[in-house]
Amino acid sequence: MGLFSRKKPSKPSPVEKANAWARPEMQVTFKAEIMPGRSREQRTFRIKEVLSNGRIILHDFIGEHRQGAFEPINFLREKAAKAHQK
Repeated sequence: MGLFSRKKPSKPSPVEKANAWARPEMQVTFKAEIMPGRSREQRTFRIKEVLSNGRIILHDFIGEHRQGAFEPINFLREKAAKAHQK
């Protein structure tokens, strides 16, 4: 057991990296540029499935979509909205 015998942490595979941004049943919001004239609520959908190439399929919306089509995910947005309603 030498000083330099530590095992290097394994790097995530390309598939794991691609899927890191989305999980099934998460909510995602299309960028306003993609759906102009619609409110945030009208542009928000739930993820049905995450594909191995990193694209997603949504509930109630046709097609495969890539990460760049959505606003950055803010995990605290829903929590802040609930706190604001109280």
